[in-house]
Amino acid sequence: MNHPSHRDRISTTAPPRLPGRATPARRLSTAAVAAVLLAGCGTGTPKASPHSSGPGESLAPTATRSPSPSSVPRSGSSLAPDLTTTAACTNSTKLAGWSNRRLAMLTIAVPVSETSVSDATSEVSAGAGGVLLFGSKAPSDLGARLNALKSHVPGHLGLLVMTDEEGGGIQRMSNLVGSLPWPAYMGAHWTPAQIQLNVTKVATKMAAAQVNMDLAPVVDVDGRNEAPSKTNPDGWRSFSGNTSVVSKAGVAYMNGLRAGGVIPVVKHFPGLGGSTYNSDFGPARTLPWSTLQKVGIPPFTAAIQAGAPAIMVSNNIVPGLGTNPASLSPTVISYELRGKLGFKGLVVTDSLSAKAISAAGFSVPAAAVQALRSGADMVLFDLGSNVGSQTSSIASAITNAVAGGHLARSRLIDAAGHVLAVRHVNLCP
Repeated sequence: MNHPSHRDRISTTAPPRLPGRATPARRLSTAAVAAVLLAGCGTGTPKASPHSSGPGESLAPTATRSPSPSSVPRSGSSLAPDLTTTAACTNSTKLAGWSNRRLAMLTIAVPVSETSVSDATSEVSAGAGGVLLFGSKAPSDLGARLNALKSHVPGHLGLLVMTDEEGGGIQRMSNLVGSLPWPAYMGAHWTPAQIQLNVTKVATKMAAAQVNMDLAPVVDVDGRNEAPSKTNPDGWRSFSGNTSVVSKAGVAYMNGLRAGGVIPVVKHFPGLGGSTYNSDFGPARTLPWSTLQKVGIPPFTAAIQAGAPAIMVSNNIVPGLGTNPASLSPTVISYELRGKLGFKGLVVTDSLSAKAISAAGFSVPAAAVQALRSGADMVLFDLGSNVGSQTSSIASAITNAVAGGHLARSRLIDAAGHVLAVRHVNLCP
């Protein structure tokens, strides 16, 4: 993640050297057949989704149609056709029965201090899909505290507990899980196998502390030999200025996290390397889209082909792809990331508290709605003194947008489905 709070923890020192049951065949009237088809799982009218909720699982309900008229006896029989209907239960049909408010909450990651995770209890009890840990030193009993927090999740469906554990000066809990050097050091001095091995060691300890998602790796291609700053969001956070090196290192880091039981979030699509500014502090632009396609996109393509479960979209404007920040752009998310690259996992925004978002004319709640409309599934924002009211405002903005016809309910169900799928949650027993 790339947000103002990094100012509190960025080191400027050089890199260290180190499925539903089928309904029996019955004679049914046409009206009765229609009633069965509409019944779904008993959770409301099924909503089709363009994306899969997981490997081999479609979010759209399926039904076995009745035999064609040509298969019905034409003479010597008074029998009506035998119609067999399968009402498939899927996450999507289950989510269709949820209230808009509950669906909205599932798309929100609530920021909280890692030293006081119980502060997010009311939001988690209301159905927040995740929590985002802030801080620089985790308490030794973080795992127990997070387990207590997870006990408040409605239906005990689990919770995404995420943090920024990249390496170097971007580490939240190195005191508990061990330290990694800056990615620039890893890319220059470690083989992909060494990167994966060392990351797995850290991820295993993260998972033991009940942190199941890391907002890493950074696969931006940026070879500038400097600490990340107000004018450069990457620097040593990037593995290299070489696209091939970043692609291999990024996949290795991603696989290291997965091997340790942590969900990786590849960032910051479509690539922050060479950005004009740090979007946390104001409007920023990436390199032109024509350049990014050759230099910045290949590492994301490699990650997707290697099974990336989640991708974070940046707040930078992409010259050639519109004038909105990427996180609020349907062209960037739905057309390029989903369409062209075929990504079917979870899409997370960068922090919507960034100055680049407000400079584009969006409040955090309005930005959350626009991000969901554009194809994002989960929204992030910064830790502040008003987290509770901010969370409520975001959820209200989303539900109001659905009620007012500005956000399709099917898109909200789709987003919620992706949040569940990344944790492999199956709502159908």
